[in-house]
Amino acid sequence: MGRLAMAAFVGLLLASPALWAAPALAGEPIHEESFVRIGGIDQWITVTGQDRDNPVLLLLHGGPGVTFTPNAEAMFQGWDKDFTLVEWDQRGAGRTFTRNGGEAIAPTMSLDRMVQDGIEVARYAADHLSKKKVILLGASWGSILGVHMIHQRPDLFSAYVGPDQIVNAQKNAALVYARVLAMAKTAKDDASVAALEKIGPPVEWKSLADFLAYNTVEQTYQQQLAPRPADPPVSPAYAAPEERGARAKAIGFSTQLFFGDHMEGPLAHTDLPALGMTVKVPVFVIQGEHDMTALPELARAFVADLNAPRKGFYLLPGAGHAPGPELWALTHKVLLEEVRPLARE
Repeated sequence: MGRLAMAAFVGLLLASPALWAAPALAGEPIHEESFVRIGGIDQWITVTGQDRDNPVLLLLHGGPGVTFTPNAEAMFQGWDKDFTLVEWDQRGAGRTFTRNGGEAIAPTMSLDRMVQDGIEVARYAADHLSKKKVILLGASWGSILGVHMIHQRPDLFSAYVGPDQIVNAQKNAALVYARVLAMAKTAKDDASVAALEKIGPPVEWKSLADFLAYNTVEQTYQQQLAPRPADPPVSPAYAAPEERGARAKAIGFSTQLFFGDHMEGPLAHTDLPALGMTVKVPVFVIQGEHDMTALPELARAFVADLNAPRKGFYLLPGAGHAPGPELWALTHKVLLEEVRPLARE
């Protein structure tokens, strides 16, 4: 190559950074697990991803008290390729419960405190991973926390995803009570009919025992419509018998507090539309066709009426409330196709 040609070539390189810049190197993988001071107590948080430059996905588990962390390796297999996953054992759940004990934290177990905890975790994740915003995913009980969080701090979130989205607990229970009672009568299931008629419709429930009696029948009929998928395997780090026992204790503790002995708790009175139907965060909801705990018709109407920058509703045929592989696969697809590009903007 002659001098003039070489000079022209060098000039082209200098004028066109895309031609001469070295290829961007992938970020470092990350795997951390520790107690972090959140809301005045130590709370268990894990951070996992193949590339810490990926968008951050904060996962809010359901229950209350049913943590993702023991089953996460199997449940979210492959997600860490495209997202940095932040999992959090909420106040009163999992290792957070074991660390602090129920007696010490019982007075702090309120919906407002849990929402503020979630916001603190989101801020911690964003700061720790050098992000302006994170993606928020809330499943079932976590979907209640998630919608409260995006109302209070939309600046922290690039998008919200709600598999098994709960909308209005009392309306949901009233509709399902009538539906299940009719199913039991058609099936000539005298024992279930008697159990439901004894406690009456939800407006008459006076105790947690009334709800549990209803829930037993509801789950029986939901199982007929959509058999519950097998639980994913527990990772070895969480498989010790004493840890399994502590998780079960935490679930009972959180369930009692958030329903309330006399059905006065937030899970018995959730009404997300009352928060307002305008949000500043894109919202995507994924619902099972036969979900009785979170009726798809209520979730669909909620999304339809919602004023959001972007929104989407996805119905999974044949699925119930318990998230199985198909629901998580659809959720992952929505995250990749709809949400990840928003987090990159």
